[in-house]
Amino acid sequence: MENNLLSLIIFAPLAGAVINWLVGRRLRNERFIGIVACAAVGISTVIAFFLAFKSDGALHATQPIMDHLFTWIHVGSFRADFGLAMDRLSGIYALFITFVGFLIHVFATGYMHGDRGYYRFFAYLNLFMFAMLTLILADNFLLMFVGWEGVGLCSYLLIGFYIDKSEAAPAAKKAFIANRVGDWGFILGVMLIFWLTSGAGAPSISFFDKTGLTSALTTIAAMPMDPFGWRIIFAGGITSVAVLLFIGATGKSAQIPLFVWLPDAMAGPTPVSALIHAATMVTAGVYMVVRCSAIYTHAPTAMFIVAIIGAATALFAATIGLAQNDIKKVLAYSTISQLGYMFLACGVGAFVAAIFHVMTHAFFKAQLFLGSGSVIHGMHHEQDMRRMGGLRKYMPVTWITMCAGWLAICGVPIFAGFFSKDEILWKTWSGHNPGIPPGLNKALWFIGAVTALLTAVYMTRLMVMTFWSNERFRDKSQDHHHGEHGHEVAHEPHESPKSMTIPLIVLAILSTVGGLVGVPYALSSMVGGHPRNYFEETLAPVISKAPAADAHGTEPPKDVHWLSPEPEHTDGKPAFTPAREASTHGTEHAVHSPEEIRTERLLTLVSVLIALTGIGIGWVMFNRKPLQQMPRLLENKYYVDEVYDGAVIKPIHVLSREGLWKIFDVGVIDGVLHTLGRSIVDLGRTFRYMQFGFLRGYAAIILTGALIIIGYFAYQGAQMLTR
Repeated sequence: MENNLLSLIIFAPLAGAVINWLVGRRLRNERFIGIVACAAVGISTVIAFFLAFKSDGALHATQPIMDHLFTWIHVGSFRADFGLAMDRLSGIYALFITFVGFLIHVFATGYMHGDRGYYRFFAYLNLFMFAMLTLILADNFLLMFVGWEGVGLCSYLLIGFYIDKSEAAPAAKKAFIANRVGDWGFILGVMLIFWLTSGAGAPSISFFDKTGLTSALTTIAAMPMDPFGWRIIFAGGITSVAVLLFIGATGKSAQIPLFVWLPDAMAGPTPVSALIHAATMVTAGVYMVVRCSAIYTHAPTAMFIVAIIGAATALFAATIGLAQNDIKKVLAYSTISQLGYMFLACGVGAFVAAIFHVMTHAFFKAQLFLGSGSVIHGMHHEQDMRRMGGLRKYMPVTWITMCAGWLAICGVPIFAGFFSKDEILWKTWSGHNPGIPPGLNKALWFIGAVTALLTAVYMTRLMVMTFWSNERFRDKSQDHHHGEHGHEVAHEPHESPKSMTIPLIVLAILSTVGGLVGVPYALSSMVGGHPRNYFEETLAPVISKAPAADAHGTEPPKDVHWLSPEPEHTDGKPAFTPAREASTHGTEHAVHSPEEIRTERLLTLVSVLIALTGIGIGWVMFNRKPLQQMPRLLENKYYVDEVYDGAVIKPIHVLSREGLWKIFDVGVIDGVLHTLGRSIVDLGRTFRYMQFGFLRGYAAIILTGALIIIGYFAYQGAQMLTR
């Protein structure tokens, strides 16, 4: 289905960026700049909701909504279009990116008030939205890469926005370079996809089947699944593609070993942190992996790697988050940890659960970041939690709304994060992916459970040190840090203006009820009726299933045991369809055995106990002693930055200075050029000496030349006569 409105979703923010850059910089009127920026994203939001929810919209139809702008490359049977597509996956992404992005824009109009770079900030922010929406709505890998690089560029501009802050420029460069390291994997992966599909007779990099074009994912899905093994990684097949694409995802989504840029990105304004962490850039890697589920389900080794890296990142970042004192740094490591959760879900084949957590994470992490921005604003740009305490009395709206985000990320029922995190833990426990050796599922679940406990502890520490415990901001009232705007005047904490608190309230509501769209059957069946997991049903048709289900003998039972009243047939169609049959029609209803449901409910109870235990530990440890010393190893982030500096940065610096510069640049290149230059100068000097100005001298030179020529021909003639 063709729909030209789709292109407006990406071009409206681009138009906003252009207007603010060309007109806003001349007018310097904050109201005009704010209205343009928010309206541009608002237009995208309205169109995205319309195209997603209308009767034949993206979330209802089995075919994506397409918009073909022009053909980019057409060589032989290969074609790459500049085209957009919204299916169920990209539709869900477009909804929360535009809506949460709109709220962040509104918040930023108050937060950035009075900043000299107001127009520049919103121009960059709109440009960021354009790049991210292009990334998720692209109908092929090439256009996705344009958006992929676009968000990298915009993150560089926004992280380094405060050009007068010493840490801003290095942080921006760090983010840019770390992402480039991952991007080479993405590029090689796309090239290998082209090579594989060409070998199959249908060269393509498209995500969708179109007129005269077969989707690359369809072609690869028809290939046999790769065996499990380490050598297969380097065989140049599907596993190689999956691993290369995941390298790109580790850079963009801050996973081990390319996570180091994300905490430093806190040097940018807080709304930027919220946008990058909650709804846009860092979730791009998860989106790309899920979009390529047809590739990953045929590469069990790659899925094993994804699961291990995801679990390790989740636990590693959570331990660091325990000991950070900068309120934004705590949330930054929390983001890395939650992204690890999402990749863990992808690795065990629970792609729907990963996207579910991406969505709920967008709600509560945006709320938490904007809440921290409100705290920083009310504390006159103080970010150190050791200089806060007791703020709930001064910032009641910020406090109440942040409580929603806090309980959501801790996994407390019924808040949004509870359902999505519990779904990941359950899928990890019960997963049957051939890439996960038997028994490892339980080990991964244990890592996930420990991570959930640590998450509840460090987030409770953040809330206690900020809103409860004793007031400490007056103790250092004469020693305030330079804030993001460079002010130095100490004053009492205060609540933020409505332009900032209204987005907080909306996000707090979403953090509370946003998870109800994906309540699993095991829980929803406890309240009767015919419960449906709307989120899972919506995404199921566009997600490839791990072919391992058959190998482990997990055929769905023929006799279905309903714990709730069996659904009635309507419109002559069966209300329930076995999973295998349903999958052929593009929808799927999961089949649940009583034993499976009992186990899932038991693990859910364990998850709740873990969350409550973590909150209790955090409260007991830090309410009375909020300033207690944390392990130095954790405070210094395991010295990862120092290790990188010693093992990577300095060797490259020394090699560049002593080898590439002094030897190759100065010695070889400059030496060759200088030698060439000196030779030409010497030659010219020689010719200059020959211009001495005496006629007899020139006559002698002519005579000498003539004698040489005559002698040469005489010699050649004598040689011919003697033959």
